[in-house]
Amino acid sequence: MSKVFSSTKSAYLAGFLDGDGSIYVRLKPNKDYRYGFQIAPYIVFFQSNKGREKFEKLCSVMGIGYIRERNDGILEYVINRQAEIQTFLKAIYPYLVLKREQAKLMLKILEKKKMVKSQKEFNQLAQLVDQFRNLNYSKKRKRYTLTP
Repeated sequence: MSKVFSSTKSAYLAGFLDGDGSIYVRLKPNKDYRYGFQIAPYIVFFQSNKGREKFEKLCSVMGIGYIRERNDGILEYVINRQAEIQTFLKAIYPYLVLKREQAKLMLKILEKKKMVKSQKEFNQLAQLVDQFRNLNYSKKRKRYTLTP
């Protein structure tokens, strides 16, 4: 993420994420990864397709991520690159209220992920990922904590 936001923009984006966004990370089974799982972090903003023009303008301010349209007419602005997620969260963190704990946990997970060198350390990382279940409102969330 090349842009540095003013404190006003950072506060606005934090409020938008608090109200119409989500921070989450998943462990996706993937045999091509060393420990059999891929860690997939996301920040997603939601908006009705009716406000597409304004939503696209707002998203262009961030200069990262991409927009996709769901079948139900909801637009999603997705940030899924780890370095961009870290930079973005660090910029808006001081202004977050409702999603502050999720942001803190996401930053911790992304830092810890860089240092994983063993199955035991990966299992500890998976336990951190599972903590999102307690912070978010997901009913379908699978738990992937691995056994040693």
